[in-house]
Amino acid sequence: MHIDNKTLIKTIHHVVHITSTEAELFTIRCGINQVTNFDNMSKIIVVTDSIYVAKKFFKPSVHLYQVQSAAILSDLHNFFKYHENNSIEFWECPSHLK
Repeated sequence: MHIDNKTLIKTIHHVVHITSTEAELFTIRCGINQVTNFDNMSKIIVVTDSIYVAKKFFKPSVHLYQVQSAAILSDLHNFFKYHENNSIEFWECPSHLK
């Protein structure tokens, strides 16, 4: 997590037997969870190389990642409830661009 281009929090998790989709959703979940615990945050920018994964947690259909989706949406609900002008943006940045 970065604020004003400075690293604020760096989290490392070690896992085995996990898909890239699960890893991406878990990363987004951790980041959103950490940001929503700061009172002075009004904008979240998620930079990802797989925007299709980020879209998964906004789909109400049944899918394998509903636990992650429910946790992310719960955090976002509280974030937006805190102040109506809070916002979130998703930027796709393919990893091959470095």
